[in-house]
Order: sequence, then C-alpha cells, then structure tokens
Amino acid sequence: MLFELTREFLEQLELALMNKNESWLKEKVCSLHAADIVSIINELDKDKAIQLFHFLDEDKQADVLMEVDEDLREEILSQLSPEEIAEQVENLDSDEAADLISELPKEQVEEVISKIEDDETAEDIVDLLNYDPDTAGGLMQKEYLKVHLDWSVKRCVIELRKQAENVEKVYTIYVVDEYEKLKGILSLKKLLIANPSDKIKDIYKPDVIYVKTDTEAEEVANIMDKYDLVSIPVVDLQHKLVGRITIDDIVDVIRDEADKDFQMASGISENIESNDSVWKISRARMPWLIIGMGGGVLSAQVISGFEGGISKIPALAFFIPLITAMGGNVGVQSSAIVVQSLARGNELMDSIFKKITKEVSIALLNGAILSSLIYWVAFVFENATLGLIVSLSLFSVIIFAGIFGTLIPLILHRYKIDPALATGPFITTMNDVAGLFIYFSIGMLFYGI
Repeated sequence: MLFELTREFLEQLELALMNKNESWLKEKVCSLHAADIVSIINELDKDKAIQLFHFLDEDKQADVLMEVDEDLREEILSQLSPEEIAEQVENLDSDEAADLISELPKEQVEEVISKIEDDETAEDIVDLLNYDPDTAGGLMQKEYLKVHLDWSVKRCVIELRKQAENVEKVYTIYVVDEYEKLKGILSLKKLLIANPSDKIKDIYKPDVIYVKTDTEAEEVANIMDKYDLVSIPVVDLQHKLVGRITIDDIVDVIRDEADKDFQMASGISENIESNDSVWKISRARMPWLIIGMGGGVLSAQVISGFEGGISKIPALAFFIPLITAMGGNVGVQSSAIVVQSLARGNELMDSIFKKITKEVSIALLNGAILSSLIYWVAFVFENATLGLIVSLSLFSVIIFAGIFGTLIPLILHRYKIDPALATGPFITTMNDVAGLFIYFSIGMLFYGI
C-alpha cells in the first residue's frame, strides 16, 4: 500500500515526537519504506528530523541517511561517534558506504575506517575512495556474484550461495578466468536447467558489455541506456573484474546531469539546491546575469547606432521587443534539440552539415509563416513599407537564430565544453544583439537613411 503524506499525519507525528511516544512512532513511521521516511523528514525542521532519525533501527537509518538532504546528513553525522558512523557504513553497500565516508572531514575518515569490524568491507571502501567519484570506479559497488570458467554447475551453486549473503540485489552472474579477468556472463536460466556436472565454460555467454574504471559516469549512463542494462560490470586496466554498477546508481547520475543541464540552461553556473544559502545561490546566478547585462549594453549600443533613423521613423521602435523575443526563442529551441541529441550520445547520428540543413529548413518554414503574419500586423499598424521591413527582418532573424542555435552547442561539444551552456542566456543575448542589428540595417536600407 502506498503511503500518502498529509498535514494531519505531520501534526500527529510532531505531537508524538514532542511526547516521545515511541510506540506510535515505531508503528506509524519506522515501519514505512525508507523513501517514505525521507519524504517525512524533508517536511520537518532540523531538530525534529534528527529526533525522528534516532528512533529508526540501524538498517533503516543507513538507508535514510543516504537519501536525506546533504545539510541534514552532515548535521546527523556530526552528532555520531566514529564507532556509530562505522556501524552505519557496515549496513550500506560498498558504493554508498564510500560516498558517505567521502563526505566526512579528512581527519575523521581514517578513524571511521579503523572502526569498521569487517576487514574486507574496510578494504573495499578504501579501494573505492581512490577513484574519481565521477567515473565508473567511483560509481561501482564491490558486491556482485562471480563464478569461474572451470567450475562445475554443482560447485557454482554452492559458491553462489555463499556470495549471495553479501549481495542485496542479484542482476547478473559474471564469469571470470583463473586470473579474475572478465570472460562473460552466466544466465540464471541456463544454470538452473544445466546438469550438475556441466562446466561453466560450456554454458556461459562470452559476449558481455562492460566499462573500465576510468570511464566517465555520463558515458556509463549512455551505455546502460543504449543497451537497456540494469547492471554493468566494471574492469580495471588488466581487464580484471573489480565491481558492478547498478541501475539505481545510474538513475542518480542521470538525475544529477539533468539538474545540472537545466541549471546551466537557466543561467546558473554551479550545482545548487533550494535550501542552499542566499550567498551560494546568488554566486551561482551572478556570472550569467552579468553576461546578460553585458548583452543588454551591446543591444543599447546597437540601438544608439541607429538613433538617427529611429528618430525619423519612430514606428521602428515599436517592434524591437518582437524581434529580440523571436530571435531568442528560435535560438533556444534549435540549441535545445541539438543539446538533447548530444546528451543521448547521438552526436554521430548526422553530420554537422545535415543538422544545419535541417534547422535551416525548419527556420525557412517557420520564418515564412511568421513573417507573413507579422507583415499584415505591421501594415495595419503603420504602412506597407514598415510591414515589409518587419517581415523581412523577422524572416532573417529566424534563419540566423536557427543556424546560430545549432552551431554553438556543436562547437562547444567539439571543444569538450558542456553544450547545455548554449541553451540559456548565452543564445538569447547573442540573438538579441544580432537581431536588432539585422532589423535596423534592413529598416535603414528601405528608408534610405
């Protein structure tokens, strides 16, 4: 049954916390799924959230701790001793344990690791901490099922039973050779129907998609999406199996990338959360606001350059907002399509020339329709000459914006710069300046000024 968080429930919860009603909390809250508990905690103030956290059992605490907001997690960890943090760590998969420990102050990391009772767990965490968090090595977990090529099915089953104690979710069984090098995967179906005396080398599948420890997280996500995988093995430079990445970790990567791209497209230069400090949020927004202001100054310079013509033909000024808005809108639409294609790893789907040709064709069609409509608006507003100027200007601006919006993200991608930068204030500002220049140039040409 799905849990529904209501205002009435929160009021009852706060009353139970105030009265330290442990039986109500155990029955109504602690029995819920960790994700539902996180939703509840996010609605509480920090003190009540921490109070509720301490009522949870150890397994639930560990799961909740990894999902709550970073500030709250930091606050909870600051109240726990190294021994208590080590206990939390031992209830997590190795990848989550490494993520949690990486957030601790440097002087505390070594102490917490020394308090972990299971030496193998400690070794796995130390190994994971050595990888860049934005690579496959930083994403992977050390818990997985593996069998050897020369094992019999009977021995395989016995060994898998031992390994399964440490693996929460079983997606794939990996096959390795005597040197621990990845050779393929084993189908659970084939394992179940095989004779106990059969050898693994006779029933395994040698073709396997894998990534290396230094593969970037975004590329891992693209590979798993392309091949519709729920897990993928990770190998080192010697092709030895060292871990696996599961779909839940990749969903986090995809979500983080989407958030980052959305923020970049909105003109926010660093990753922020709604509960971050005013200074941090302001700092993230400021660079692109300054660029936008600079674009506004350039636009003002363009207008001032045509001041004489505008003073003679005041009606030209009436359509300035239209030209700038349409240029920005078309540019953002074109760049958004290209950025989406690049984000999915489809940059080789078409040549640059084909992409530009397609966007020009779209711009020609849209420009023809919109410029025809605006001609009659300007004609009724002023006269046929102004209608022709606005119509031709809008048509030209749409063509320019379509080409510019396609080229910029492709160029940024070529030079290893995140193309999402092109979909926000940058495109809008440049198209404003160019659009105004085109509009007034055509206007002055028609009026012979």
